[in-house]
Amino acid sequence: MNRKRPLNSLLRAAAVMVLPAFLGCAQDSQVTREAPTPAESPAAASQPSPAEAKAFAEKVNADLKSLWTKQATAEWIKSTYITDDTEQNAAFVNEEVLAYVNGAIKEARRFEGLTLDADTARMLHLLKVSQALPAPSDAERRSELAATAAKLEGLYGKGKYCGPDGKGKCRDLEVLSDVIAESRNFDELLDAWQGWHSVARPMRPLYERLVSISNEGAKDIGFNDLGTLWRSAYDMSPGEFEVEAQRLWGQVKPLYDDLHCYVRGRLAKQYGADKVPDGKPIPAHLLGNMWAQEWNNIYPLVEPFPGQASLDVDAALKQQKYDAMRMVKLGEKFFTSLGLKELPPSFFERSQFTKPEGRDVVCHASAWDVNFSNDLRIKMCIKPTEEDLVTIHHELGHNYYYTYYYQLPVLYQAGANDGFHEAIGDALTLSITPGYLQQAGLLKAVPKNEKNLINLQMKDALEKIAFLPFGLLVDQWRWEVFSGRVQPADYNKSWWTLREKYQGVAAPVARSEQDFDPGAKYHVPANVPYTRYFLARILQFQFHKALCEASGYKGALHECSIYGNKDAGKRLQAMLELGASKPWPDALQAMTGTRQMDATPLLDYFSPLRTWLQAQNKGQKCGW
Repeated sequence: MNRKRPLNSLLRAAAVMVLPAFLGCAQDSQVTREAPTPAESPAAASQPSPAEAKAFAEKVNADLKSLWTKQATAEWIKSTYITDDTEQNAAFVNEEVLAYVNGAIKEARRFEGLTLDADTARMLHLLKVSQALPAPSDAERRSELAATAAKLEGLYGKGKYCGPDGKGKCRDLEVLSDVIAESRNFDELLDAWQGWHSVARPMRPLYERLVSISNEGAKDIGFNDLGTLWRSAYDMSPGEFEVEAQRLWGQVKPLYDDLHCYVRGRLAKQYGADKVPDGKPIPAHLLGNMWAQEWNNIYPLVEPFPGQASLDVDAALKQQKYDAMRMVKLGEKFFTSLGLKELPPSFFERSQFTKPEGRDVVCHASAWDVNFSNDLRIKMCIKPTEEDLVTIHHELGHNYYYTYYYQLPVLYQAGANDGFHEAIGDALTLSITPGYLQQAGLLKAVPKNEKNLINLQMKDALEKIAFLPFGLLVDQWRWEVFSGRVQPADYNKSWWTLREKYQGVAAPVARSEQDFDPGAKYHVPANVPYTRYFLARILQFQFHKALCEASGYKGALHECSIYGNKDAGKRLQAMLELGASKPWPDALQAMTGTRQMDATPLLDYFSPLRTWLQAQNKGQKCGW
């Protein structure tokens, strides 16, 4: 089952500037004056003490809560009402936040080498790695960085394709994505794909500036480059984290390869072996998703056993006249069935559930706590589809994480690592089984047999397994860009090199360095780290297995739903309440009993499908 992963929750981890993503509003000179900087601190010239470090951490928490609340407010307005003015307003606030955090991080470095209590030491570490887009100390450069970041995200949000000559009917990403998802006409798909990717071309010089200035900011706070900073946020060295990511990919790659081989064979039957040749990468526009990152929309083309019992949730939602509010209420009911509390009334008053008429908005699904004090919201453009129903459950997973840690100091108001926040929402969607959907009245009883099982697992794998290499490569590309291993002259070439290496997909038409295809993916112009989504796809199955065990479930992992189980809810709540207050291995142990991320539960979950795929692929030329 699928979720709108291309437009998925950005959390607080870095949509624009700092750890809590959607944050900020108008400037407040008083807060700025109070921000601790080396020049202003009376202790700057003296030997610091652990007591000073503790007091400093407490002040930073208080200041950041105020600043990030203002920033979140501005980002909410900008995302739900895109204009030049709302972009500029957000840029002003982001610049102010950048200035404060930059100064606070530099001041915090005074306490390095001291023996600190565990909480103070962790808060200072989290502060140091909190910026997804650090700014240089120079005010002019900081202003340019904030304006560039806002402009990039605005270009994406307002992007439209008006035909090859620019004079046709203008279509935004939502409309073009529908074409990619639904059409089976090769040329129509190609037009939609090329059209959206053309939107990213003007971003290229802006992105080059973003890289240059943010790298300066990273160096100012003690990191070699921005990618090194990002990889330092995982309670291990940057080099160790790269090795860990590749280790996890090595665990899951064989399953992905089996799926790729099977899907390519079915697409060759649909479009012809001349367009989808054996032993070659799959053209990127044929996989039902603008970025070929999830393939669930081509399920009808690859369905293992057509004509089996219907799993058509879309039809049920429409037949039963589900609207956005009713879908959200159904999602909330899942969480309350675990013994978790109801969402606050303000959630239903302040969220954006549907696309408003007459203005540009970012439909990218996301979850928010705007004031870091339980001001929960989601922002979506909900349609009555299974995809959006699953997305709602996922986004509410973020909201429930927020609501159980919002009383912690603001530096602890995050997931144990950024993959945890995504994994919680993902793990809970694994409980959206046919059994759960029957309880919700959206499916009739589906007979248990191997054909139905393989159909369902294929449907899940097209979303969850197909995504894995894309989830890894987006940041692999950026790490190389930030480090200088990839220069601006090779941005697009290196992007497609990685797309082919990891995904086995290729651009459907010749690309050049006039293009900027990475910019066609929201998280690149919005500067949102992406490895979290790869980690989440691994962690969700570990979490799911642990929650199923807590519920007393003994059967096959792919059939488990924790819906209605209070014991599973208690296990979940215990981890949610930790926020980022402990290193992620501690939080992982609290949930699963182990301190290492492991893809074995994922492989166990899909073991029936993998056995079936290997049988189907016999005699095929797999690989690319």
